[in-house]
Amino acid sequence: MSNKLKFKDLGFKLAVANELMYNQEILTPKVDVYKFIERKRNLTKSEAFDTIEEEGYEIIPEVLEYFENLEITSEMVKDIEELYTDGGDPIYLQVVPFWSGEDDIFNIKSADDANLLPNLKEVTIFYDEDDSILSDFQKKGIKADWL
Repeated sequence: MSNKLKFKDLGFKLAVANELMYNQEILTPKVDVYKFIERKRNLTKSEAFDTIEEEGYEIIPEVLEYFENLEITSEMVKDIEELYTDGGDPIYLQVVPFWSGEDDIFNIKSADDANLLPNLKEVTIFYDEDDSILSDFQKKGIKADWL
């Protein structure tokens, strides 16, 4: 039986979801922000969301909420040995379609969630001013480096 995992760090959860959804393709369906918004607009009969071209430079709250609530189980993550975050990863461009990568909104701020991935051996994460995040991963026996 797989348990639903409870992530503390949204950046870490997004990195895991990206690996499962867009790299391994075991978490489906893949989120496509254009289809996501169109479906939401059809369901609510609302034009509240103008266009991605107009609003895609900021976090799209509905998409972020979807990922925050996305169920990831222990069975899904059992084979993850490496997490590699990159500003061009599809998941980030679903939440902020025209994200510049010049801020830290998706940075992993804690190594605590590494405990949820029993086979994680290596992480490459966005640069952060706080070097202690690398040593926190290394203390868990996980090779860690900046992107």
